[in-house]
Amino acid sequence: MDTLTRMRAFIDVVEAEGFSAAARKIGRSKALLSKYVRELEDELGALLLNRTTRQFSMTEAGHTYYSRASEIVREVDSLADAVRESSGDVRGRIKLSAARTFADAPIGQSLIDFAKQHPDIVLDIHLDDRFVDLVEEGFDLAVRISRLENSSLIARRLGPFSVRLCASPELIAKHGKPTRPQDLANMPCIVDTNGRSLANWRFKGDGEESVSVNVSGPIEVNSPMAARAAAVSGLGFAILPDFIAAPDLASGKLVSLLDDRIQSGSGIFAVYPHRRYLPAKVRVFVDFLVQWFKNREGA
Repeated sequence: MDTLTRMRAFIDVVEAEGFSAAARKIGRSKALLSKYVRELEDELGALLLNRTTRQFSMTEAGHTYYSRASEIVREVDSLADAVRESSGDVRGRIKLSAARTFADAPIGQSLIDFAKQHPDIVLDIHLDDRFVDLVEEGFDLAVRISRLENSSLIARRLGPFSVRLCASPELIAKHGKPTRPQDLANMPCIVDTNGRSLANWRFKGDGEESVSVNVSGPIEVNSPMAARAAAVSGLGFAILPDFIAAPDLASGKLVSLLDDRIQSGSGIFAVYPHRRYLPAKVRVFVDFLVQWFKNREGA
């Protein structure tokens, strides 16, 4: 049995967080995976995994080996993808990280459309609102909604992103319209705890400086979709992603406020590690997303 096969077995077990879960995921027996990992440890002369009946963890040597082995396997797969691409055969698995907000919103349809158009590529989608370490955690790429900060990652912009300060007509009738950001400090607000600013909302000031307003209200929730529902119900003012608020703004269930004070500069990006060989499957996926969002903007 070659080292690469054992290496893949070890990586599968680590990423699935257990032998049984890895066996179910890749369609091999638990006993076979255990055999491969044990042979790898014998070959290396080091224990990689701590095994008990109820717990699973990597040793220090396991962490070191996993980090480097993941890079090696990705490079091998990328090279194979490059060869397959030359023959027109693009297939494999893409491990993708994306925010729940992205998948739950209408733009999440882009992932489904890609899967339908490329049946030979498996999208392994992990929804998480934290920023994962793509290299350390073995992801091919991530879709991120934020301001693009300095990073060792490569980024391609998929589309614009902005937020809206929204409220229901009923709430506005009861509490009035804020005429400046500071007014929100004395009004009921819905706090999305997924946002970086939490209850400290930032707006454009009268000059170059921004304005920070500390808000509070009857509900705090770590979901823009739940915040939208609360706003539609009249619980308070909410800052919502434009792609989530758009249908309710169009129907009149929500009203957009202080548009000239909303900060801009964010976007939706596909980000991936810098590699010598970019896997063809990843490039095909990113190209698809770029075109999908371009068509959406033109619709």
